[in-house]
Amino acid sequence: MTTDIMIPAWIDGQLQPVEKLDAHLRGLRHKAVSVFLMAGEQTLIQRRAMGKYHTPGLWANTCCTHPEWDESDLDCANRRLAEELGIRGVAPHHRGQVEYRADVGSGLIEHELVEVFVVHADVHLPMQLNPDEVMDAAWISMPALMDELVATPEKFTPWLRIYMTQHAGLIFGDAA
Repeated sequence: MTTDIMIPAWIDGQLQPVEKLDAHLRGLRHKAVSVFLMAGEQTLIQRRAMGKYHTPGLWANTCCTHPEWDESDLDCANRRLAEELGIRGVAPHHRGQVEYRADVGSGLIEHELVEVFVVHADVHLPMQLNPDEVMDAAWISMPALMDELVATPEKFTPWLRIYMTQHAGLIFGDAA
């Protein structure tokens, strides 16, 4: 687990490099990237590894992370698809920007300005899960995901609940 990378965060109205864990401890507004891999009306969700420093064992979108200080959002999306799921050679499409603030436990706050990407792929896309990052992955239809979020919200990360209840139209368009 690497928490000492420098990520872009706003301090006194200026974007500055801040250590990732410090940004979460202080609840600083910071840049993030989220990716949703889609196959028709199904999306790939992942269950976060138990060694993650927040929200371990919870289900999240395909992948999400923070760009490093000097990294583009698109490069970040591709990097994390490869690092977390072993997915390479796909073409993430930028869908828009979302901002949210959520308590993720242990005194940590995610206050993120998120660039959201969608990738269209086949359910048989080869994957190799990184056990340090992901303990499981599953394809789920949008209606089934919404039903699960209502029935058992505690199984999902705060940001996935926010994306699905407040920003599904932006992210998924007509598929939402």
